Amino acid sequence: MPRLALYAFAVCALAVAAAVVSFARGSWLGVVWILLFGVASNIAWYYMRKAKNDRAAEQGTAAG
Repeated sequence: MPRLALYAFAVCALAVAAAVVSFARGSWLGVVWILLFGVASNIAWYYMRKAKNDRAAEQGTAAG
């Protein structure tokens, strides 16, 4: 798994935890944490797909 995807997944987990704590304390600041989770999950998804496509391209050029 690419390093940047791992970092993004870590940010996702921390953002969810921060949102839960924020909402539990009655603060609407949790909305910002949910938005950060959305951005981080998109980044993680992008780097996972990029790594998969890069591996497929390497295998395709090595075989052909």
